[in-house]
Amino acid sequence: MKIEKVNDNQIRCTLTREDLEDRHIKISELAYGSAKAKSLFKDMVEQANYEFGFETNDIPLMVEAIPLPSESIVLIITKVEYPDELDTRFSKFSEADDDFTDLGNAGQPPVIKGAADILELFERIKKENEKTADSEQGTDDITEEQAEADVVKLFVFDKFDDVRRISHVLDGFYSGRNGLYRDASSNKYYLVAHKSEHTPKEFNKVCNIISEYAYQKNYVPANEAFFKEHGNVIIEEAAIQTLAVL
Repeated sequence: MKIEKVNDNQIRCTLTREDLEDRHIKISELAYGSAKAKSLFKDMVEQANYEFGFETNDIPLMVEAIPLPSESIVLIITKVEYPDELDTRFSKFSEADDDFTDLGNAGQPPVIKGAADILELFERIKKENEKTADSEQGTDDITEEQAEADVVKLFVFDKFDDVRRISHVLDGFYSGRNGLYRDASSNKYYLVAHKSEHTPKEFNKVCNIISEYAYQKNYVPANEAFFKEHGNVIIEEAAIQTLAVL
């Protein structure tokens, strides 16, 4: 289990499949808030408090679960000043409550908002991994030139905060060339991401993660030139890497 401080109000926790197995926690338990899952969340907050001084007191917390390929998961835990404005992708936990959340009727644990989406995404990742394993046997004929060819994707964000959030999630994992632009007429943010030196498999993981925060549009080489000429250039080079350290 790896815990990192993003800022004074946010931490990032990375859990591998081995971490979950060591605690005998299934993915479904993590999504639906079993006693083991609640204990795990509490341990993470306490460890963050010990290592980084991440004090929560009675402040509500948002927990965003981001499943990754290879059956790992990233948890973004954020202090919330205005609980009524929580996004539907988050769930509230309060350290003051030993159980984090009250049990519902008949002692059934409450469903975490977005849990169905999390489980569905894990299931999809599992199936994709199985397909990848089956197809890897037939990839010997892929040329080195094909593997090294650059791939460029265009992502559209509704909010700048989402760009910052994904930058912290990808910190240390994505090092490709990328630029961030803003369309003043639509107030949308456009991220142009290159595969660069990443393998196709690695870049596919990056795109899957970004797609949890943005939607993808078809990219043509003229896009970047248009953005630079007519759009508002936010960060022309290394946008993800730059925002990750802010």
